[in-house]
Amino acid sequence: MSPVKTSFDSASLAAAKQPEVQSSRRLLIAASGTGGHLFPALAVAEQLPAYQIEWLGVPNRLETRLVPAQYPLHTVEVEGFQQRPGFGSLVILSRLAGAIVQVRRLLQQGKFGGVLTTGGYIAAPAIIAGRSLGLPTVLHESNALPGKVTRWLSPWCSVVALGFAESAQYLRKAEAVHVGTPVRSDFSQLRGLEMAIPDQACLIVVVGGSQGAVAINQLVRQCATAWLDQGTWIVHLTGEQDESVHEFQHPHYLPMPFYDNMAGLLQRADLAISRAGAGTLSELAVTGTPAILIPYPYAAEDHQTFNATAFATVGAAKIFPETDLTPEILEVEVLTLLRSPQTRQEMARQAKQLTIPNSAERLAQLVRQLIEDKQ
Repeated sequence: MSPVKTSFDSASLAAAKQPEVQSSRRLLIAASGTGGHLFPALAVAEQLPAYQIEWLGVPNRLETRLVPAQYPLHTVEVEGFQQRPGFGSLVILSRLAGAIVQVRRLLQQGKFGGVLTTGGYIAAPAIIAGRSLGLPTVLHESNALPGKVTRWLSPWCSVVALGFAESAQYLRKAEAVHVGTPVRSDFSQLRGLEMAIPDQACLIVVVGGSQGAVAINQLVRQCATAWLDQGTWIVHLTGEQDESVHEFQHPHYLPMPFYDNMAGLLQRADLAISRAGAGTLSELAVTGTPAILIPYPYAAEDHQTFNATAFATVGAAKIFPETDLTPEILEVEVLTLLRSPQTRQEMARQAKQLTIPNSAERLAQLVRQLIEDKQ
């Protein structure tokens, strides 16, 4: 495996900022499922204004709501291998084969110059189809423990861009470049909040990821009174699947399914209680938000624990397995951090050390270079 690259020379980065003159270049982006896959891809797409971008996704997933207003969306039926071998696996393989044929036809008919994917099972047909046509293929892996598709198919990619440098140890025969994980452009500027939260009040933000987290919601509601009694405010992003969302009420407790201005919210937060998806962690790092991380215990191969450990190891966050976390433990841990601004300040400093500036720009540069070199 080639060594992990971590830097770009300033001249090439500056050149990458210049507008492209050949607007006929076309790029297929394959990103599907959760915000952790979609938001980094959207951030990179913003850095490629001269490219004609089209999107590859799966029906009835988050991309069908986020993408069509910006880019043409193509969907294929494909799913991941999370079950034991059997008849179900044959069905999955059959769908994968069909998806590869569809994507290959799309790439040929659209005369695409390359493929960018952010992992997950949608990456498999994109990588295989792109490789079969000799197209430059860039795979971005945001998790500390790369997923199955990344580990299996990374040798078929032109380059694998990594969110965590330590991910390279799991990849064989693949060129790896550490670029960090791109975040939305909103995070590059100071954003305000549309909420009447006093400037001097401590703010806890609870984030369950793009799909919410009912288990975390239940824990937080059991602890909230003790935190609110300290004068703290809580913004609780509950997701849309929590039937108990209205059980707890308080003037300083603000539950909502989601919130568009995540940049402003995390910039204002004094502490986050969160899952440990790679996209969310990247946003916490950019904003320097101290965090208590509760990894999703059923994530594929427990990859959220690997992500959270990378933050906890350097002191940017505290990590608690969901199975071991009780309301009593969570209540005390949060109160301890609220009463120690020095600890939170150091956690914030360590979180920012985990960021790579201009990550979206760096990944976009890789895409440009590979497509231009091929042409």
